Amino acid sequence: MAHPLLRTLLGWMEVLSPAFTKPGFANALVIMSGWIQTRGCHAVTQTLVETEVAGRRHHEAYHRFFSRGTWKPDRVGELLFTMIVEWLVGYGVTIDLVLDDTLTPKKGPKIFGLGAHVDAVRSSKLMRVFAFGHVWVTLSVVVQLPFSRRPWALPILFRLYRTKKEHARNRGGPYRKKTELAREMLDVAVSWLPQGRFRFAADVAYANDTVLRGLPDNVHFVGAMRTDAVLTALPTPEDHKKTGRRLTRGKVLPKPLGMSKSTTPWKTLSAFLYGKQQTIEYKTVDAQWYRGAGVRLLRVVVVRLGRGDLPLRVFFTTDLEMTVSEILETYAGRWSTEVCFRDIKQLLGFGDSQARLRSSVERTAPFVGYLSTMLVLWFCSNRTSASDLATPPLRPWYRHKQGYCFADILRTAQRVLGRYDVLDLVHDFENLRQPVESPPRHTATPKARAG
Repeated sequence: MAHPLLRTLLGWMEVLSPAFTKPGFANALVIMSGWIQTRGCHAVTQTLVETEVAGRRHHEAYHRFFSRGTWKPDRVGELLFTMIVEWLVGYGVTIDLVLDDTLTPKKGPKIFGLGAHVDAVRSSKLMRVFAFGHVWVTLSVVVQLPFSRRPWALPILFRLYRTKKEHARNRGGPYRKKTELAREMLDVAVSWLPQGRFRFAADVAYANDTVLRGLPDNVHFVGAMRTDAVLTALPTPEDHKKTGRRLTRGKVLPKPLGMSKSTTPWKTLSAFLYGKQQTIEYKTVDAQWYRGAGVRLLRVVVVRLGRGDLPLRVFFTTDLEMTVSEILETYAGRWSTEVCFRDIKQLLGFGDSQARLRSSVERTAPFVGYLSTMLVLWFCSNRTSASDLATPPLRPWYRHKQGYCFADILRTAQRVLGRYDVLDLVHDFENLRQPVESPPRHTATPKARAG
């Protein structure tokens, strides 16, 4: 008799079925099951070894799933986004998004999209380190999960960034900057829930006119800016001349660095940032930043740091109703995407695939990212974390651990799937599956503070 967790896991896999044809979904079940069970280097052929499908089905069918399949990654992301809103966020609640990019080092001949990129992890101010690989611009939903104290980033959209040199070599259409890819993903996500309210955070690399230009009224941005940014006030009637074009900017205000040196006293507040309560010294002003956000009025916060290489950090938001603590906590929640990148790279083989064709490259890594989101949703539902299969290994030297991490979620899924023949599961799927039911309204909890 199948374990109840297997039925719920198959039910969550079925959430993705509308994105595939019926034969394609059967192949997707095999690949997802094998990818979850792989503990070394991840690859399509390795999934067949892990599931003991090798020799029983031809491996080309599973390679064609990525290279010639009719499914679209964005459709998978839309299905997951809908489930995230229904199960973890709730309708009518502001949806927090986080935007960032990550490098997956890779080498090999004739791999589509391969280029030389700056490795932000190994680089410093004095030396830039380059690495060959793929850069993925990623949009994730930030949520607070019941079994963890920290916020989690669940990927819903991916775009492969290609350098100018790689575009010229492969003639793959017009060159597109990371910021252009980011704005495209944001527009796609907003189109999935036009009546929703969104607040997305990104670092200084994405705080520019390309991303902020023409944002809808239901979308607000929280980001960082340079300390030498030019700030201006809104124009007043006295600023306008009797003739000529009306002014869009008012008088020039002190730059953030100048604000820090002014005689205006610093204010203090307590905010929950990066897992602990901290006391922050700050100054704030509502101003325009024409170069980055046009004539839109922003709330700018200058924070004085007592440690680190940077004496000041400057944050801003397009939402004038946000408090300073909300701005800082929302931006701090951006770190959850870095944790997500680490988990899917180290544990789920996000950058392991050696796919070469364009269609395979642009589908394999997003497929892995969506798999991680699906696993987290499964673990949150049906009290999976209360099962004996979810019990972490005994580590007497690690008694202070609280909650579950992604490694615990993946281990639970491996324990569930390791007991069954995946081809039998595919054959008997109609009997074993347990459709995911919509949660009662009172179970959809708003996201807690993103600290």
